[in-house]
Amino acid sequence: MKLVIAADHAGFPLKEEVRAHLAKAGHEVIDLGAYNTDPSDYPDFAEKVGVAVRNGEAPRGIVLCGSGVGVSVAANKIPGIRAGLCHDTYSAHQGVEHDDMNVLVLGARIIGSALAFEVVDSFVNAKFSATEERFVRRFNKLMAIEARYGSK
Repeated sequence: MKLVIAADHAGFPLKEEVRAHLAKAGHEVIDLGAYNTDPSDYPDFAEKVGVAVRNGEAPRGIVLCGSGVGVSVAANKIPGIRAGLCHDTYSAHQGVEHDDMNVLVLGARIIGSALAFEVVDSFVNAKFSATEERFVRRFNKLMAIEARYGSK
């Protein structure tokens, strides 16, 4: 799978590990920064990932910051982005299967690399349950909410 990934300075070290893990597994990973631990602002990286996914550069993205909360809030401001903060494998695959989550968010100061690899693998291997009426109905309701409030 083709993925975009980015992180602020706090997420940089784990981003590098996750990026290498994904590449080793055969995924194409586009790194949108940060490229070091110099202080940086998390909204910039959440926006880069969100815009790349929205524009079709990759079907899914991963974004990291210290807690994951900031980049989650920022990424979800972009219409078409369904970012979920996940620190367990169930949420990572369920978010895709039930909600068509397209951006995985990780808190680099919350989760270790071994678990992060498992969470990322669950995310990339999951598929939206598009044939199950209840998930499609709920997804359509999400899109209707976004349409009502997404552009001001």
